[in-house]
Amino acid sequence: KAASLSELLLIFPCVFQAILIFSWVYVRKYQSRRESEVISTITAIFALAVALITSALLPVDIFLVSYMKNPNGTFKVWADANVSRQIEDTVLYGYYTLYSIILFCVFLWIPFVYFYYEEKEEDDSNTCSQVKTALKYTLGFITVCAVLLLIGAFVPLDIPNKKNSTEWEKVKLLFEEFGSSHGLTALSFSISSLTVIGMLAAITYTAYGMSALPLNLIKGTTSASYERLENTEDIEEVKQHLLRIKSKCRDGRPLSSRDRRTLQQLEERLRTLRRRERHLESIEKSWWTKACEAIRPLKIVWGVFFIIVALLFTVSLFLSNLDKALHSAGFDSGFIILGTNLTNPLNMLLPVLQRVFPLDYILITTIVMYFIFTSMAGIRNMGIWFFWTRLYKIRRGKTRPQALLFLCMILLLIVLHTSYMIYSLAPQYVMYGSQKYLVQSNKTIDGQPRNVTLVSKDCDADAPEDQCIVTRTYLFLHKFWFFSAAYYFGNWAFIAVFLIGLIVSCCKGKKSVIEGEVDDDDSDMSDDELSVYYH
Repeated sequence: KAASLSELLLIFPCVFQAILIFSWVYVRKYQSRRESEVISTITAIFALAVALITSALLPVDIFLVSYMKNPNGTFKVWADANVSRQIEDTVLYGYYTLYSIILFCVFLWIPFVYFYYEEKEEDDSNTCSQVKTALKYTLGFITVCAVLLLIGAFVPLDIPNKKNSTEWEKVKLLFEEFGSSHGLTALSFSISSLTVIGMLAAITYTAYGMSALPLNLIKGTTSASYERLENTEDIEEVKQHLLRIKSKCRDGRPLSSRDRRTLQQLEERLRTLRRRERHLESIEKSWWTKACEAIRPLKIVWGVFFIIVALLFTVSLFLSNLDKALHSAGFDSGFIILGTNLTNPLNMLLPVLQRVFPLDYILITTIVMYFIFTSMAGIRNMGIWFFWTRLYKIRRGKTRPQALLFLCMILLLIVLHTSYMIYSLAPQYVMYGSQKYLVQSNKTIDGQPRNVTLVSKDCDADAPEDQCIVTRTYLFLHKFWFFSAAYYFGNWAFIAVFLIGLIVSCCKGKKSVIEGEVDDDDSDMSDDELSVYYH
């Protein structure tokens, strides 16, 4: 049995290689060829890979705790106390490592690379000066990280209730708690703080992406030949308008300031339309467009599948939050409940799929990956915003290095929130997987106990500690009740934004075949960056 587990673990290096390859292809696809830099490219690829690997750890965690027990509720022969503890520690160390890397990326590496290239655009002559300025700005992020770690380490969760306790006893309690946890509380507090930011990013980007991605696949894009015909008509109209304005100065009279502004705007408009003409012509002749037209039915099928998953996700999240609102102890407990009182589609589906290995793991992995890819779609469609100001656009072959760094940082934060979202959908499954434990069943005949038998039961909060193993993921989710309360309200906001995005996406027409590829602020040199995708 242990050997079969080792064979299953051999697939993980293959998964890591696939994630690295996908990250490289994704970053190379969207980065600007004219502005690409080696360090920013490596940073973006590494950060994206870390985000995907971290998201893949949740299904692995659930699988490992489930694999140690038989379907009848007994432990497997090889899964003694030492082996199970080693597996738990391995997963826990995996979380420590990945979460520490995320802290390093969010608070040190990505900010330093970002500010370095911001300074490089302003002053490309002095590398030492650029490094110093980048370090100066990065120091602010490091300070925030240090503050979070200190708060998490030195603020105990259980405040002493003894009224006669001295201040020194309280100080000793602080150090004893920090020493006994070996920094787990500090790391958990820092990660939970970032998870709240990730929750806001998920509400903004993922909720919209879950509605926009499926409907865009179903509706498709407009025809390149039809858009080209409309674009040609617009070019002729702008040319006629230009001729009318220029005719006013044929007799030597100067143009008014209003006409000069209009003339400048029309010339910029004409340049944009001509760039659109070149792009549309390239797309119309490309083999990629013909291939996309051939697989159009497959895109519709995928769109229908994705919208079904999104609706399953949203309905399950709504019922789970409603369950917390009705049956939890309220705000002071972080709206935490053990088990479920109101069932939801996902809770109903997972026990059924558990009967056929590995359908339940395929479903949970599909939901996690869907959550990540819809986040990517939401960021790509909306761009990167700071409140009401759009900072960067994510465009194929034309994305600046700073925008890619922002994208990867946002994905890192969203991935942290993914585990809590999945827990909200299926709390019992995320805690125990498909584990069962044995309980005594007493049959009575004429009021006398007869035939004491053992029956298997799904692991829950009432199970003995030595009979059910809790996933390591759960240990990071409910360390602080006030973060759990924030996640609860964030789930309601997520549902609201998804419904609004669904209505908006349904009302919008088909996207342009060159949506976001040509803007007024693009230079003519940028046209060459997209040619590699169309030929």
